[in-house]
Amino acid sequence: MEFIHDRKSNILFSLYGSKVNRIKIHNKTLTLTVEEMYQLLDGEEKAFSGEICFNNCDVDLCKVLIFNKTLGEGRFYGKSLCLQDFINEYVDSEFEIITEGYFANTTTYTGWLWKNGQPPVSVIMYIWNSGDMVYRVKK
Repeated sequence: MEFIHDRKSNILFSLYGSKVNRIKIHNKTLTLTVEEMYQLLDGEEKAFSGEICFNNCDVDLCKVLIFNKTLGEGRFYGKSLCLQDFINEYVDSEFEIITEGYFANTTTYTGWLWKNGQPPVSVIMYIWNSGDMVYRVKK
């Protein structure tokens, strides 16, 4: 089932705590595969697995900031990667979304990157797309 995010109203699903375990780009569509996304239905939170698709995504305007530890733990440093380099370099990692922000054609996810059983590090992912943002829910 597909739900299109209306950028002028409330978000349909919460991604807080969602773990992105696959990221792919094909024909200008960026797809994030998540174990769970959450929706409030009849006063109860329901969890669904699925995908978040960003149509007409300009990959050149998408960036990922990776820090050496979780933010708020003193001095830190990090690096900035284009989205394609992040996908190639962190293929076996999981990105856990902690906060999400939506403004116009920009989506920002902040969270933790889990890699090879090591302690997580903080990550900020910037996504730019001019098409629809679509939640594909598997039931």
